Amino acid sequence: MQIELRQSGSGRLINRLEVAELAEVPHPGRWFAAAGQSFLVLQRSHRYQYRGGRYQLVCVALQVKAQVQPADAQRWREQWVIGDPSCRFNARSPLLRCAVLPDGPCQRCVHYDPRRGGDG
Repeated sequence: MQIELRQSGSGRLINRLEVAELAEVPHPGRWFAAAGQSFLVLQRSHRYQYRGGRYQLVCVALQVKAQVQPADAQRWREQWVIGDPSCRFNARSPLLRCAVLPDGPCQRCVHYDPRRGGDG
């Protein structure tokens, strides 16, 4: 199966890769490396062709952003987040750390405030 890596925003084709099965294709919000570069997957779409009386998956297009996985990225509730998700200012996103100190690191932030109500 073919994977197309496309630049987020412009849709420009960056690279084409081959994988053996669909399970090897990364989902949005995950980082992966290909051809010596690191990418964050922002969107995933499937392309089908009608062959032999049925539709077959022929390609997966990934909208990606060239980005190295930050050192403070971590798995939290089945997704990747940057920084400390227990802080109420944390965006709980693989794209943005927080509104107060977006470039981090969380350890030096004077605005750290734990989330209330068991949401952390």
